[in-house]
Amino acid sequence: MVYFFDKRIISHFNYELIILVLPLVFFSHYIVGEISEMLANKQVIYFSLSFFSFIAVFLIPFRKLTSLIPVLYWIGIILLLCVEFFGVTKLGATRWVHIPLTHLTIQPSELFKPAFLLMLGYLIKDKPPQKGGYNIKEFIYFSFYILLPFILIAKEPDLGTALVLLLVGYGVLFLVGIQWKILASIALVLAICSPIVYTYLIKDYQKKRIEDFVSKEPSYQVKQSLIAIGSAGLFGKSKQDATQVQLKFLPIATSDFIFASFIERYGFLGAFGLIFLYIILIVHLLLLYVHYKHDFLISVFSAALGLLLFLDMSVNILMVIGFAPVVGLPLPLFSYGGSSFINFIVLFAILENLIAFRFVDSYNFIRKI
Repeated sequence: MVYFFDKRIISHFNYELIILVLPLVFFSHYIVGEISEMLANKQVIYFSLSFFSFIAVFLIPFRKLTSLIPVLYWIGIILLLCVEFFGVTKLGATRWVHIPLTHLTIQPSELFKPAFLLMLGYLIKDKPPQKGGYNIKEFIYFSFYILLPFILIAKEPDLGTALVLLLVGYGVLFLVGIQWKILASIALVLAICSPIVYTYLIKDYQKKRIEDFVSKEPSYQVKQSLIAIGSAGLFGKSKQDATQVQLKFLPIATSDFIFASFIERYGFLGAFGLIFLYIILIVHLLLLYVHYKHDFLISVFSAALGLLLFLDMSVNILMVIGFAPVVGLPLPLFSYGGSSFINFIVLFAILENLIAFRFVDSYNFIRKI
C-alpha cells in the first residue's frame, strides 16, 4: 500500500504568511550583501537550511501528536539545565552546550521557543478559560510553566530572551482572559519588587547597560547608530556615501544594528516601509488568533508568535535608536545569523501545519493508489 500527501491540504495553507515574510528575507539579503558579500553567501546557506526545515516541520503530524508537546517542553527544560551545569561560555555568557561527538554547540534558549509556544497552546486547550477569565489558582498553574524557563534563561545570563518569553507567556494569558484582580496584583508586585531585582538579582554588566541607557551620554554603539540614522535624511544615501557602514564605524552592522544600516541606505521612508511590513505581518497573526479563537492550538500559537515578533522587533529598534538598553536581540527575520532566522521559519512552519491540518479528523488523509 502506498500513501501520498492529500491535495486538500494545499487549499487550507495560509499563503498570506509566506507572502508577508518573503519581502523581509529579500531586503535582509540585499542589505547584508552590500555590507559583506561573504556573509550574504553564508546567508544563502541559512535560507536553504530554513527551507528544508520548513518542509520537514510542516509534515510533522502535530495534531496527532499533541500528547508529545509536554515532552518537547520538558526536553527543552532539561537542555536549559544542561547549560547551567555543562554550558559553554562565550563573551562572558554561558548560553550554549556542546553536541556530543562533534565540535558544534547549540543554544537551548533558541531551540526552546517553539516548544514554549506549543506548550502555551496545549495548556490553554487542556484548561480553557471560563467566563470572566482565569482565576488565581489557574493563573499560578500557568505561571509555573512560564516562570520556570524565564528563571533558567535569565541565569545564563540572557535577560533579553528571558524577558521576551515572559512577556509572551503573560501576554497570551492576557489575550485569552484573566481576572482584573490578578492584573492589579501583578502591577503592585512589579512596583514593589523592581528595586530589589535591580539591586540584588541582575548582573553588573546588565546594570551598566541600564546606567548607560539612562545617562546623557549614549554608548559608542548607540552613538554611531544615531549618526547613521540622523545623516540618512528622507531618502537615504548611496552605497558609496553610507560612511558609517562602509567605513565600519557602525558596530555589528549586519546583525544587532542592521536597522541603522538599512536607514542609512534608505532613509526615513525606508525605515517606515520596513516597520510597516512588520506591522502587517503581526496584525495578520493577531487576526488569525481572532479567526481561530475556538481552536486554541492555532489561536494561542499565532498570538504568541505575533507577540514574539513584536517584542523582538520593538526592543531591537528601540535599542538602535537609543530608547532601550543594548541587549543583543536581533531584528527578527532580518538580522544576519542562522539560529534566529531558522528558528522563526520553524515557528511559521508549525503555525502553517496547525492551520493546514485543522480538518485532519474530519476526513481521511490516507488514500490508496
